Amino acid sequence: MLRNLLALRQIAKRTISTSSRRQFENKVPEKQKLFQEDNGIPVHLKGGIADALLYRATMILTVGGTAYAMYELAVASFPKKQD
Repeated sequence: MLRNLLALRQIAKRTISTSSRRQFENKVPEKQKLFQEDNGIPVHLKGGIADALLYRATMILTVGGTAYAMYELAVASFPKKQD
């Protein structure tokens, strides 16, 4: 608890500024050019391999989850026979 208060006090002492300490290169024009290029690739895949992997993982999870939910509904719709 004391550690958190000390950290909060240290943060409060800092001067507030709108500029960051490190200067970053503006990559927005490059990204705009990449995403506006008409090359037949859907916009959600234009980010490269990472976007393609995320898309595929999302689709696998979605289709797998839907199939599993339908399986569970089918199992629940047919009650077990009691002997």
